Amino acid sequence: MTAPLRALRTASALALLVPLLVATTATSSAADTVVHEERVTVSDGVQLQMTLTSPGPVAARPTVIEFSPYGPGSQTFMPDAHYNHLLVQLRGTGSSSGGFDALGPRSQQDVAEVLQWACGQPWSNGRLGIHGFSASAIMIYNSMHLELPCVDTATLRSGTFELYRDLLMPGGVSNIVPGAAVILGIGALALAEAPDRASTDPIGSLDAVRGLLDSGLQAGFLHPTLDTFWQERGFRGDVNDLPILAVNGIFDVESRGAFQGYQELRDNGSHLLLAGGHDGFPAGTDNGQADMQAWYDHYLRDVDNGITEEPAVQLTLSDGDRGDMIAGQYLSRDGADWPLPGTTWAALNLDATRSGTAATLNDGTLTLGTPLASGAQTYVPLPTSPLATDSPTASLLDAAGLRLLTSQIPGLANMNGLVGLPGLSYTTPAFTQDVVSAGPASLQVRLSSTSPETAIWAVVSDVHPDGTAHPLTVGRLLSSFPDVIEEKSLKDASGTIVQPYGDYSAKTPLTGFLSPRLYQVEMWPLANRFKAGHRVRLDIVGASAFSLPTVPGVNTVEVGGDSGSRLLFPVLPESDIATALPLAAPAPQPTPTSPAPTAPAPDSAVVGTVTSLLTSVVAVLPSLGLLLGRR
Repeated sequence: MTAPLRALRTASALALLVPLLVATTATSSAADTVVHEERVTVSDGVQLQMTLTSPGPVAARPTVIEFSPYGPGSQTFMPDAHYNHLLVQLRGTGSSSGGFDALGPRSQQDVAEVLQWACGQPWSNGRLGIHGFSASAIMIYNSMHLELPCVDTATLRSGTFELYRDLLMPGGVSNIVPGAAVILGIGALALAEAPDRASTDPIGSLDAVRGLLDSGLQAGFLHPTLDTFWQERGFRGDVNDLPILAVNGIFDVESRGAFQGYQELRDNGSHLLLAGGHDGFPAGTDNGQADMQAWYDHYLRDVDNGITEEPAVQLTLSDGDRGDMIAGQYLSRDGADWPLPGTTWAALNLDATRSGTAATLNDGTLTLGTPLASGAQTYVPLPTSPLATDSPTASLLDAAGLRLLTSQIPGLANMNGLVGLPGLSYTTPAFTQDVVSAGPASLQVRLSSTSPETAIWAVVSDVHPDGTAHPLTVGRLLSSFPDVIEEKSLKDASGTIVQPYGDYSAKTPLTGFLSPRLYQVEMWPLANRFKAGHRVRLDIVGASAFSLPTVPGVNTVEVGGDSGSRLLFPVLPESDIATALPLAAPAPQPTPTSPAPTAPAPDSAVVGTVTSLLTSVVAVLPSLGLLLGRR
């Protein structure tokens, strides 16, 4: 790290730790700040509300622009006094007229037109930067196929690269509650402006309401496959060659977007910084503020501050638990690319051998090497608590205040107890030395179901020595989407797909519970140190209650043998997982004998599946009673 940037980061962190000092400074400088409101008419006649904030007096400076659906005062980054800042309220939101189109083509055209207008304003020196957080970052990823006039760079934080895959339909599974929360949040802020809007533009008020309702209906229910609607709301190419600073946190509700954005745009000189997201940032750090400021200084003011010589990828990793990371217990790792060079993927096979560590139906094992036992294991995919099984959304809820509750009742947010009981679990032996994992993970699982469509939901946890399982990441896939697009999937050095890029263009329903498929389930990236004495656990459970339910049924997972069911687990080159997790000793083989003639046996796969199904139904009935309050 260069000395100027180190000093800037230290100063930023100290500022965040001293809010009274920050408040005093802001108050004393407020008299010099000029805020100017203006409405700009775009090509279809819609008027967009703009707020220019200048350190005063207003003069031609480099300007950072943010396009937000969250109304007045919703800017999320304010650069220093060398810059102007322009907040643009998207159509149909806040004080702007028109109808919201879920960050679609018309809003994207607005972005290009506003940038062209801003470039020629007297307060602009012709050098523009863009900042985005969440929806305002999504807006820019969606617009990069258009020419963005006068823009030299952007910092994009915690936004989806592809709205379908990264937030609203991950794995083709409807993420209905987070999606509804976004629409309601935008709608509530728009309604707050409704009285003023209705008095001056009653027809425009109706357009705003209609746009919000239509966006919720379209994004929530009418487009289950990745069709044109979704393609128009994701990255569709880059004609600007902009160097992007992609910022996020590993547990963010939209964490996938920053990684995919970096990978697509790295040839432009883009960087990836894991510093924090919707769920907050580690205590003692500056939330990436210094890096974003330095990024603008370099690209908009030609300051030689060393930011481009920093490692292209800078990661903040958890040390066993998300809450501990936010409290300040974390690790840092840097590298020239993502995944970090030298990363390998260990194949942890799903093994029917009982681990003796989990109170689940099967209590299976994750084995590095040939599984010792095989079988067909069934579970009932009951809806599960999102606090435990949906770590991206749970982190957002924690930041909203739920952490006060989960810290007092830890069982609400871990994979122990009733959360994992109705599902299947697979756990490694305890590591004999630390293993640092960072990279995309994936689950290959051979599964069938009595339902024509079921959500495959998998959670990876760090099991501490006291037995508590702390969820780290989740994988989701609707069974109607068994195919992957191989040319867009990430492969390791051996050619194995380690990050499958699912094909969600059309559904292919299951044909019956005796016809299993091998699915490749993409999991959100991992970045965690599993310390000596800790274990990795994979839980396969019912979908989070925050997702739309599927038709009830019973799912069967085939493990061991030639099933192919395994977790592809990323390992950094500093770790030796083969030493930390020795291969299991093979089961003793019986001495071959000449068997006596026997009558033809029924198909063993059918017998195994039916037997496992009956056993699981009997085992899960007491749990169902507990969950329904009958015992």
